[in-house]
Amino acid sequence: MTLEMLFSKIHRATVTDANLNYEGSITIDEELAKSANLYEGIKVDIVNINNGERFSTYVIYGEKHSGTICLNGAAARKVHTGDKIIIIAYANYSDEELRNYRPTVILLDDDNKIQSIKYEV
Repeated sequence: MTLEMLFSKIHRATVTDANLNYEGSITIDEELAKSANLYEGIKVDIVNINNGERFSTYVIYGEKHSGTICLNGAAARKVHTGDKIIIIAYANYSDEELRNYRPTVILLDDDNKIQSIKYEV
């Protein structure tokens, strides 16, 4: 048996842009994405703290150290610049893997700089 569990989360990211004229996805500062173990192409759920919207998309990397959090394509209609969002990735874990389960949780400040990183729910 496997269980779908939290793999990684970026908490309270500030949306820096919403680009309707793009194929789709969320562009995340490469440093932030890699710190959260979010690979390019990984499926993520986006939770908009400001308006309650929840939707799925995939990650692409943006410029390192830029603080970029940009929703692209149709997802751009679900956010506004300045909104606070949570970016969540899940993974399937076996019973054996869960013995050493440690998700990555990153908390950002208002400028999308890392405030803390922890490895627990």
